[in-house]
Amino acid sequence: MAHPAGPTVPRFSVDVHQNEYLPEGGREVNAIVTVTATGGPAAAAAFPATAGPAAGTGTAPDPGSASGLPVSGPAAAVVIMVDCSGSMDYPPAKMDGARLATGAAIDTLRDGVAFAVVAGTHRATEVYPGGCRLAVADATTRAEAQASLSGLHPSGGTAIGTWLTLADRLFSSTPAAIRHGILLTDGRNEHEPPEELRQALDACAGRFTCDARGVGTDWEVKEVTSIASALLGSADIVADPGALTGDFTAMMESAMAKGIADVALRLWTPQGAEIQYVKQVAPTMEDLTARREDSGVRTGDYPTGSWGEESRDYHVCVRVPAAGVGQEMLAGRASLVAREPDGTARRLSQGLIRAVWTADAAASTRMSPQVAHYTGQAELADAIQQGLDLRKLGDMDGATAKLGRAVQLAHRSGNRDTAQLLEKVVDVADAANGTVRLKARVADADEMTLETRSTKTVRVKK
Repeated sequence: MAHPAGPTVPRFSVDVHQNEYLPEGGREVNAIVTVTATGGPAAAAAFPATAGPAAGTGTAPDPGSASGLPVSGPAAAVVIMVDCSGSMDYPPAKMDGARLATGAAIDTLRDGVAFAVVAGTHRATEVYPGGCRLAVADATTRAEAQASLSGLHPSGGTAIGTWLTLADRLFSSTPAAIRHGILLTDGRNEHEPPEELRQALDACAGRFTCDARGVGTDWEVKEVTSIASALLGSADIVADPGALTGDFTAMMESAMAKGIADVALRLWTPQGAEIQYVKQVAPTMEDLTARREDSGVRTGDYPTGSWGEESRDYHVCVRVPAAGVGQEMLAGRASLVAREPDGTARRLSQGLIRAVWTADAAASTRMSPQVAHYTGQAELADAIQQGLDLRKLGDMDGATAKLGRAVQLAHRSGNRDTAQLLEKVVDVADAANGTVRLKARVADADEMTLETRSTKTVRVKK
């Protein structure tokens, strides 16, 4: 397999979709901010093959050493955290699948990327390379890492906070800007108090991103999705261990395609205006409101993580001072900024959010198609979560009503993937009107897949 030197650093554009017209005295301005990153000049080079570590050493040098290697270090770093608790042996296919998937992920690593493998039980153990350091990917270290996977054996319990803490410590040993974790678990986090996992997530937030996967059906959806949410990664279910290899490969390919890290959506508002909320609405729903960090006078930064060539949508709601007909104002300025190592921020692109007061009722009551679409997608995600929660509580009438509404919203928005998942939980009589009946029997995998993927959205039809 060829292992190219690195991705490209993307260029950013910002487009604002809104109805800027408000009625006299109107105060709420809604906008969908579309951020698009496209390919650009070459990224900072990773370690050249001729300057890599001596064969068999498998570790990245101290960035402050006199090794002759560039002090900038590798462009990216990845830590793979594999659940090795006792339950991974029931059935043995889970552990076998995890070994094969981890091997495939290692083989997907780009030359020069720093990496490590961690075995997670009721404690975290370094599998490769050891010594609280990261290896630098090349033919030798990939082969060594593959050989080390035979040491992954199931035993012990599950304390995910310790896995994340070790990953953070490993990432601290590298100057790599793009830091990404891949975490696999098959069970509930039963061997540490919930507050310890929360403390670990709080400590790791902003230091690295992480994709989280649950294999089988004995894990807790809200635990896995909370990990991905806190660390700005993706969450998903892999019910069949045989599908882990394809999923791990896709996650690693995505990580390898990232060209820039630590990008924030910076919002400026004028005197008297305030941000009501900021939510990522595509490709998944994620409320960023509480993650704001003040970055200047009337400006705040909302983290978006690492970017490759991709596009995402954000719903921004601003409350502005009331004004009369004929007045207009700049309600907000949305910028993408990259945080530099010295703490400064470099602006990548920006868009403007406007407010214009009018007496034209037709203009002021018209909702932007983008705002309307994503408002519906947010309601769809909420309806699924509420419906599944009510079903677990035994409130079948309430569950039927919520899941029926979800079917209606999925049908209306063209979210076919979610509609198909809903059809495994309810029998649909009339999708347009949301008329459904709860299925008497639902496979655990089907219910968990719907819950895990409920926040995935579709974009506005062009």
